[in-house]
Amino acid sequence: QVQLVESGGGLVQSGGSLRLSCAASGNIFSRNTGYWYRQAPGKEREFVVSITSSGGSTSYVDSVKGRFTVSRDNAKKTMYLQMNSLKPEDTAVYYCRAGLFWGQGTQVTVSS
Repeated sequence: QVQLVESGGGLVQSGGSLRLSCAASGNIFSRNTGYWYRQAPGKEREFVVSITSSGGSTSYVDSVKGRFTVSRDNAKKTMYLQMNSLKPEDTAVYYCRAGLFWGQGTQVTVSS
């Protein structure tokens, strides 16, 4: 059973930055596309970004393009999400996913 553990969330002011990490217990990232999703209060979970197993291809939701950057280090079994120029509307619980496995989520709160 693969476990994914997110970290790096927190409270930040508008315009600030955070870096999320998603650490896997196995080599799932080397075989699967990795994803970040988020769920804001009262809203459905939404796709944020994906990165292929090689890291050669990424896809971002329009609302984060130019501000968020996904990366992965397969040797460290970890996927990252660098979030810059954060906005209050980025406030959500952020989840990582690979294959059928999800992390437990990490809270990101952006104050105005």
